[in-house]
Amino acid sequence: MRAFVAPTTILIAVFPLANFPEESIDMTSPHSPSGGAPYSETMQVRFRDTDAQGHMFFANYLVFADEVAGNYMRTLGFNWSDPDNMPTYVFTANASCDYVHECRAGEQVSVEVAYHRVGNTSATLSFSMRRVSDGELLARGSFTHVFVDPATRRPTAVPETVRQALRADLGA
Repeated sequence: MRAFVAPTTILIAVFPLANFPEESIDMTSPHSPSGGAPYSETMQVRFRDTDAQGHMFFANYLVFADEVAGNYMRTLGFNWSDPDNMPTYVFTANASCDYVHECRAGEQVSVEVAYHRVGNTSATLSFSMRRVSDGELLARGSFTHVFVDPATRRPTAVPETVRQALRADLGA
């Protein structure tokens, strides 16, 4: 008997950021993840979050940061997981992470997020992750989010409501 394996298609949306002129709002303030973010959550590292070496699997650092970023935006009134009720889609065009120290199953980590740059069609959100028990920095990184028109699926201006909410939250 032969096993059937269905073909898999992976679609990756890529937007070269160099093509987008940016009128940046500098949101670097004391409110960056390295200096006290406007939003943080404590998360438990579960066994399923770890790899064979017993520490958190590298991609899960990004998952934790993305979950906290989504929760942050919900507190500001923007639920990216309900795209039918949002003025734009938000695509992640870049994700980066510096892994500083490992964390293991059972540990609690504090994940802090903050937008520190908002341009014409994109914004950069920084994150940091610290072990709650000793404050040790575990990871830091960023996501570049591109705001996209749902009909054309092309970059569009960051909605003014998003800009205003971020400015108010960051005191910018």
